[in-house]
Amino acid sequence: MDLRPDPATLDVLVPNFKRRLSGVTSTIVRLVPLQARSMALAAVAPDLPANVPQIRPAQLITMPRCGRSGARVWHARRNTEMLAGLALKHLLRKRLKLVFTSASQRAHTGYTKWLISQMDHVIATSQKTAGYLDRPADVILHGIDVAQFSPPQDRAALRAKLALPDKTLIGCYGRIRTQKGTGDFVEAMIPLLKDRPHAHGLIMGRATEQHVDYEKALRTQIAEAGVTDRLHILPEVPVHEMADWYRVLDLFVAPQRWEGFGLTPLEAMACGVPVVATNVGAFSELITDQTGALVRPEDTPALSAAIARYLDDASLRAAQGQAARAHTDQNFRIEREADAIMTIYRRLLTQP
Repeated sequence: MDLRPDPATLDVLVPNFKRRLSGVTSTIVRLVPLQARSMALAAVAPDLPANVPQIRPAQLITMPRCGRSGARVWHARRNTEMLAGLALKHLLRKRLKLVFTSASQRAHTGYTKWLISQMDHVIATSQKTAGYLDRPADVILHGIDVAQFSPPQDRAALRAKLALPDKTLIGCYGRIRTQKGTGDFVEAMIPLLKDRPHAHGLIMGRATEQHVDYEKALRTQIAEAGVTDRLHILPEVPVHEMADWYRVLDLFVAPQRWEGFGLTPLEAMACGVPVVATNVGAFSELITDQTGALVRPEDTPALSAAIARYLDDASLRAAQGQAARAHTDQNFRIEREADAIMTIYRRLLTQP
């Protein structure tokens, strides 16, 4: 697999113009290396990890108008990338078939609707997302690497390695901000921890500059409640270390107030951990009654009650953890997502 391919040899171009880490960037980093094993495909980006086949945006200018079999596929996931595809196609006369993947679950602006209307094909990451589109879309749910995210061989030993107590651990991972429901998790956990000395909560993530005061307020709230020693806010770890932090858990909580899709429940379930989540994003399409529970967003009493059910029933955690792993392995392998998208690519490439 050529990690710096000649643009003239490529059939599929996957732009990623945003330098800051995001869910879209994570999706591209996961999918492109896998898909490039089967197709002449590369990302178009200023900077991605070295294992991702990629070309620089400037190379698009001198790229031949046609691919080896005629038109190329341009797969955008952001407005700027849809606009760039249209510019390449209509101003520079590149022969492109334009694909857009939508993850948004809100009404689109007129500008976005117009961009989407210019696409040759549209993909939605969930049924909910498809409902916000004004045109038909193929629904392709995200998948994960179930070899990377897998149950622990020895949970107690792994906890010791990570300097964690061998107690009942409840995790909430992701960006620390209001939208992600971090404060809702803190509110739900404080009364539970006071009544259950065997339980600990782990919050892991990063607060960007505009959310630093929010994190400080949460730390103050935890301290004033007297549970600093059992509700821990931990620093963000590199992506390749995240699987171990799921493996140590007994329960994962995804308390988001809003979400486009949300991969963290899948990552936790693949590691054999049941999930309590709010009914946002694609969570209702990922979690079943056998693998976890759903509650309304911003309903702290319901969130607290759902967590309490798992804290008080080790057999439930064990049974649903096993079911969660089996469910993820059967339905959400990243290979399924990659293959479904490549089926669309191949169909577009063979059309006149």
